[in-house]
Amino acid sequence: MADKSHEGLKWIMRAGYGARGAIYLLIGVLAFLAVFTAGDAEGSKGALEQLRAQPFGVWMLWAIAVGMWAYMIWRIIAGVVDVEDKGSDAKGIFARIAQIVTGLIHGVIGVSVATLAMGTGGSGGGAEDWTGRVLAMPAGRYLVGAAALVLVGAGIYYAYKGWSGKYKAHLARNEFTQDMDLVLKFGLVVYGAALALVALSLLYAAINANPQQAGGLGQALNSLRGMTYGQFLLGGAGLGLIAFALYNFVEAVYRIIPKVTKGDIPTLAD
Repeated sequence: MADKSHEGLKWIMRAGYGARGAIYLLIGVLAFLAVFTAGDAEGSKGALEQLRAQPFGVWMLWAIAVGMWAYMIWRIIAGVVDVEDKGSDAKGIFARIAQIVTGLIHGVIGVSVATLAMGTGGSGGGAEDWTGRVLAMPAGRYLVGAAALVLVGAGIYYAYKGWSGKYKAHLARNEFTQDMDLVLKFGLVVYGAALALVALSLLYAAINANPQQAGGLGQALNSLRGMTYGQFLLGGAGLGLIAFALYNFVEAVYRIIPKVTKGDIPTLAD
């Protein structure tokens, strides 16, 4: 790839991670504030709806939508061209396919955000709505169950990535990233746990063929409130998602792309 293409890819990557961080910052702040109010924690859709009601909210939504599409482009290029040097063995091919799939998912999220920005999002589009549509299909319960298992796997992956420190290998080491290391670890573990909670609700919905049991991130967060020490759990989850947002912002600035980044840059793993 030419140098100009390298620089363009870096900025696409940065826009993508930045937009992703903005969404989880919103969700995390609202979840943490819900500890002190009678209101509910919000998932991504609810958080973005609240953002739309703010001054310049529509413009912010468009910025996030474009960022999501940038993330999609980044992940697809990473998977196809293998700029992160995953390799061509079975493990590498699987990792590259996963990059492409996650990119496409974020592209769909971008479309949803753009639709909300245009004011045509409607009241549907939540986890319950989409689960109901899938359950109505032939073999719908199996499809929802498979999606739940994939989401469980993603949750375990993120939690493991944080706990084991695997994320350190592609982040540049400097004073800031070293100081924030424990925060980044905390954010990844909490995000993984949150995905597992969402997956559990989807699994219940598949087993019982009941879309009302399916919930997104907002429902997963609110379920914490009903547990023992629920307010502390909800507050911790909110802080964890804020930490995960910071992780995305750090990725945007300090991520090392093996086949693009020039020079021998020390990583957090060194």
